[in-house]
Amino acid sequence: MANGLYDAARAAFLNADIDWTADDIRAILIDTGTYTVNLSTHDFLDDIPGGARVATSSALSGKTSAAGVADANDVTFSAVSGATVEAVVIYKHTGTESTSNLIAYMDTGMTGLPVTPNGGDITVQWANTTNRIFKL
Repeated sequence: MANGLYDAARAAFLNADIDWTADDIRAILIDTGTYTVNLSTHDFLDDIPGGARVATSSALSGKTSAAGVADANDVTFSAVSGATVEAVVIYKHTGTESTSNLIAYMDTGMTGLPVTPNGGDITVQWANTTNRIFKL
């Protein structure tokens, strides 16, 4: 699978249901052996099985948006253990899985993946290309 935005997220951005800079946006380390992404039909966090979620970040910091490009500070996941991580999912955290919008799925273009957790920290460095984390 290649990097992509969830279709429901595109609609949520257009309907002002996601505000990249103001909302609580988080990242999840994903074991692709237990989650098969479907950018067309998956819309909320409850579409990702709990067993596929290796670790979840706190709210992303340093978020910016310019010319449709979303960026944020690199993210560190602390004391990670569990299955091998091959992807990252970005989502809007609402506190309720059935209303937490999935935004982006990424399995390429980042430094630090794939990685096998060993109980230490894992830092994901977003791409420093013109599209940064993603571009609408």
